[in-house]
Amino acid sequence: MQITYSETAEFLRSNDNYYILTHANPDGDTIGSGFGLCYILRKMGKKANVLCSDDFPRRYDFMYESYLPQKFSPETFVAVDVADPKLLGSGLIQYAEYVDLCIDHHISNVNYAKRTLVEPEAAAACQVIYQLLSREKLTETDDLIAKCLYTGIATDSGCFKFDCTSPETHLAAAELMRFDIDAGRINRRMFDEKSRARIKVEQYILNEMEYFLDDRCAMAAVTLDAMKQTGLPADEFEGLSSLTTMLDTVEVGVIIRQKDEGKFKISMRSTGDTDVSAICKKFGGGGHVKAAGCTMEGELEDIKLKLLSGIAPELGIDLWLA
Repeated sequence: MQITYSETAEFLRSNDNYYILTHANPDGDTIGSGFGLCYILRKMGKKANVLCSDDFPRRYDFMYESYLPQKFSPETFVAVDVADPKLLGSGLIQYAEYVDLCIDHHISNVNYAKRTLVEPEAAAACQVIYQLLSREKLTETDDLIAKCLYTGIATDSGCFKFDCTSPETHLAAAELMRFDIDAGRINRRMFDEKSRARIKVEQYILNEMEYFLDDRCAMAAVTLDAMKQTGLPADEFEGLSSLTTMLDTVEVGVIIRQKDEGKFKISMRSTGDTDVSAICKKFGGGGHVKAAGCTMEGELEDIKLKLLSGIAPELGIDLWLA
């Protein structure tokens, strides 16, 4: 059921021994939400740990380098930035039926938790947690909490350039910048700094890019063989969707990343009015109007064709005449 900020605050105050669940292939928002909420709960005198099916990427280590897991038996399960239990991944899926509270900002949230605080107008789950913290005065914000929440807001808003960025997003970021977080350093690390491996990955993606539907759709695939051949670490292949929308004619960009034999993760971005969440829903996924994803199984070329068959009508194009 949907609950309010005040009801969420009362729930958090009334319970203890929290497992905070983040989604697989973690990004800045789920990591910032997870650790931000964890530090908030610990300041409230609660016990809390953050869990993820996958390792947290090194580029986000400034949020968790001082984090130490606590020993306790879990009693309360909270999912952050997780619109669908399938996104928890194989390592956490066993907790899906026990999720007591989900804090999210995805309009595609399937309401799997016993209680859900979802704010589709928010740029990030971290923005929802910031509003919860500030409105309900859960505890005093400190530098580490502010650093986590700011990072999630900055990354999910594309450094405040995505359409999801609102005046409230800027106001939340401004308040968090009052703390000693070095926002400039965070933004440089998130958006500008790249390892040699990352640069090679981006070069690979740009070389592999294919254009369809009158150059209104760009698509690039990363297979397991490609990752093996390049010898590059798997986490360097995350967060590449923005590369697909660099060409000025592209309205829908797609990254297809192979996860296992015959299984692919699809990340989709929109630059115009096309609702990529609606497209991904056709294939069992979802997300935001401008950013969404799904998982598909089969042969790569067949998956490309299926995706194009879903994208073309949204662009007003007859695929078979394109």
